[in-house]
Amino acid sequence: MRTGRPLLAAAALAVATTTAAYVFGPESPAASEKKTTVAAPPAAACKADARYPKRELRGVWIATTQNIDWPTKAGQSADRQKADYVKILDSAAKRNLNAVFVQVRPASDALYKSSLEPWSQYLTGTAGKDPGWDPLPFLIDEAHKRGMEFHAWFNPYRASYGDSTAALPAGHPARRHPDWTVKYGGRLYYNPGLPAVREHVTKVITDVVDRYDVDGVHFDDYFYPYPVAGAKFDDSAAFRTYGKGEKLAQWRRGNVNKLVAQVDKAVHAAKQHVKFGISPFGIWRNKAQDPTGSSTSGMSAYDSIYADARAWIKAGTVDYVLPQLYWPRGHKLADYTTLVRWWSDEVKGSDVQLYIGQGLYRVGAKDDKAWLKAGEMAAQVGVNRASKQVDGAVYFSAKNLMANPLRSMDRVSKSYYSRPALLPLNDSLGGSAPAAPGGAKADGSRLSWQPSEGARSYAVYQVPKSGKDCHTTDARNLVAVVSEPSYTAKSAGTYLVTSLDRLQHESKAVKVKVD
Repeated sequence: MRTGRPLLAAAALAVATTTAAYVFGPESPAASEKKTTVAAPPAAACKADARYPKRELRGVWIATTQNIDWPTKAGQSADRQKADYVKILDSAAKRNLNAVFVQVRPASDALYKSSLEPWSQYLTGTAGKDPGWDPLPFLIDEAHKRGMEFHAWFNPYRASYGDSTAALPAGHPARRHPDWTVKYGGRLYYNPGLPAVREHVTKVITDVVDRYDVDGVHFDDYFYPYPVAGAKFDDSAAFRTYGKGEKLAQWRRGNVNKLVAQVDKAVHAAKQHVKFGISPFGIWRNKAQDPTGSSTSGMSAYDSIYADARAWIKAGTVDYVLPQLYWPRGHKLADYTTLVRWWSDEVKGSDVQLYIGQGLYRVGAKDDKAWLKAGEMAAQVGVNRASKQVDGAVYFSAKNLMANPLRSMDRVSKSYYSRPALLPLNDSLGGSAPAAPGGAKADGSRLSWQPSEGARSYAVYQVPKSGKDCHTTDARNLVAVVSEPSYTAKSAGTYLVTSLDRLQHESKAVKVKVD
């Protein structure tokens, strides 16, 4: 079980006096501007403005399967693929998003150089064909340059979009181990009931964590396949071997739980700071099936695809859950607000963080009049903000973010994302605040400072003309999170700069004046 969730540091820190810069305490009120050493006022004197949360995850899914988001078309040149990805990140950065969830393994394939699984067809158009470059370092670096976390998104059980092992590239795991697979609904799946499958999936994920500088490992909502009318998922042989007297449904859920726990352990053993989270289907169970379920009437992930998110939360085998709540407020079968409250109650008292999966792709859909309202998405973010347990949101998907249907993301940005935000903290992942930036100075409008050991990025705050306290308590004065030790100020005034480690623990602040 993980340790308790963090409480933001509010310790009073003294002012370090120099002729060029002053140092202030992290997550605490700014000290006096006088050139004397004084204690910061008590943390209670600083009240955060709820309109500008200091820490909030704001992400976007970038789906590679079937070229949904990126690459926009299979077989493009590396330069075109890079340019298209940069466009996505620039669009996200413009809206002050701070995380990307990039699908690196759509179906037992790889959008990175792997000795375990073949190159993805979505890069070249041909499964197994070398694209001539390894995209993953570029994808990660470009995210980090913009102060964004990079979560590597894996589909654990999908082996192929077809159901023929013979059609797969030579050396494909499903072709080498056809006994691992189950044909279902015209597709090929790895059997979750086999220990060898769990070992393979864990090995694939650990390989990525070991070799690449990812910040997170992410699963979507596909576990056992979604039901197909008239089809049977034939795992009877595995059930006879490993069922040990359990009921089939119980055994299947147990298989998923085992994989989740195994991946969680492996990821944190490899690199403690890497987050592991899952984006389950939005309904765990309905009240009709379980009195502790939600007041909804949709498909139950627990019963239909054997995904027991409550078990992961209770066991602490995930760092976050990101339920896909792709319904509008007031939906008769699955009301958005009802589900946000249900999930908030589920994580309450745990150290598992809660983000909400937003159905941006649904905006403008004519099958539900609620989605024809330009303000629905912004209103949903407002519902999130009303819950203390919700630590952020992730939007599906990148092409919809760029298309901005009904200008809905303009409304979200204006109402809720007008300022950047740091990422939520979780003490169980380690990390600590780096040293404050050194040698801070201003040359005209350009601020610069010496890199801090252990810092991956820096937060820049602009002190308002009125008021001398609490500038770093929330994000109302936060103007940028930058990866390089410099920033070009847009106007004259006083600025504060802090160092952030990779998990965005924050240092003391250094004060710099721009004339």
